[in-house]
Amino acid sequence: MSLLLVYSNSINLSQKFSISSKFLGIIYTHNNHSRPSLSPSFHQSSIFSLLNSHHSISISNYPNPNFKIPISFLSSPTKKMATCVHTSRAEPSNNCDSDRSQTDQYRYRYLNYCRPTFSDLVSCAPISQISRESINSKEIIEEESEKEEEDDDLWSKMVEEAKSDVEQEPILSNFYYNSILSHKCFEKALANHLAAKLSFSSLNSNTLFDLFLGVLVESKEIMEYVKADLRAVRERDPACISYVQCFLNFKGFLACQAHRIAHKLWTQGRKILALLIQNRVSEVFAVDIHPGAKIGQGILFDHATGVVIGETAVIGNNVSILHGVTLGGTGKTCGDRHPKIGDGVLIGAGTCVLGNVKIGDGAKIGAGSVVLKEVPARTTAVGNPARLIGGKENPFRLDKIPSLTMDHTSHITQWSDYVI
Repeated sequence: MSLLLVYSNSINLSQKFSISSKFLGIIYTHNNHSRPSLSPSFHQSSIFSLLNSHHSISISNYPNPNFKIPISFLSSPTKKMATCVHTSRAEPSNNCDSDRSQTDQYRYRYLNYCRPTFSDLVSCAPISQISRESINSKEIIEEESEKEEEDDDLWSKMVEEAKSDVEQEPILSNFYYNSILSHKCFEKALANHLAAKLSFSSLNSNTLFDLFLGVLVESKEIMEYVKADLRAVRERDPACISYVQCFLNFKGFLACQAHRIAHKLWTQGRKILALLIQNRVSEVFAVDIHPGAKIGQGILFDHATGVVIGETAVIGNNVSILHGVTLGGTGKTCGDRHPKIGDGVLIGAGTCVLGNVKIGDGAKIGAGSVVLKEVPARTTAVGNPARLIGGKENPFRLDKIPSLTMDHTSHITQWSDYVI
């Protein structure tokens, strides 16, 4: 069977859709002796226009797949085009996928097209007859729209901040253009910036850019976490004057995002590459996070210099960690051997949490502490070795989330008589 496009002039399909065919080639061929294939002359924008037009296309079966059969466009408004394409994937998108090369688009879109006789794929019924689910669809659409608007607002805000910075410091115009203003979306800007930071003579930035962008585009969850981290830094760190400054200059933020990419590669079995990224992050940012460590969203690595996090460590959501913190093991024992940090935890500078111990949700660890045992939720541990404020039997309970307040000194009189 063959579906072909014929060279022709501009064809008006409707008031909204038209195509200009400047090619002649087989879109899809299939016979008993060959696998389904896509012709190199396939032009996607044209098939999109055809699919969206809702005009019928006549398809003929011939034993010879090389026999060229033209497409007939029927003008009857009552007939609908039968589709074997998932319409949500067929429509052009505004994300970074639209910037891929044509060769990449062929591979990316290949599985979205099928013969109408394939019964195990998407329904081939006319579009007007395809049933649509209505259960809570309105609520889901509204939630997704709000989230997309919020994400778009964050990127737009960064672009506006970048333009403002360039007006104040024109000598940085080239840097801001390459880092922010020349990119169409957050994913590309982040992949480019990390690649520029982590590249070296034997591994150029273009290679890293392609690698990083592929991971970021593939995993929407990573980008959600990246944006949550960016907001966390802006809200909790008084030294952060703008989103774009955090994105460009805060190495704790950049180290965390590089780790997220390395962790994704680690879980995919690409451990050698993940370890290489870990090493480069350690050299460039002085932050050493094993790619096996699991880190939640809304993370603040304040200053970040000297942070060390082991392979089996787990960090929850909305956690704030200052410089010089170690989440490490206690010996040569393999297996699960590193700390588990709950949500909303604040860990002060120079703290060591050693072994497979749990720090409960909303707990606070004072600066310079050495924690070797479990810390209950909403309590404060200080000292070397760390002890609970208020005692083990009746520890003082925090009424606010310490990682959000960033309060390191409250209730100091309850455990110390230190005076100047």
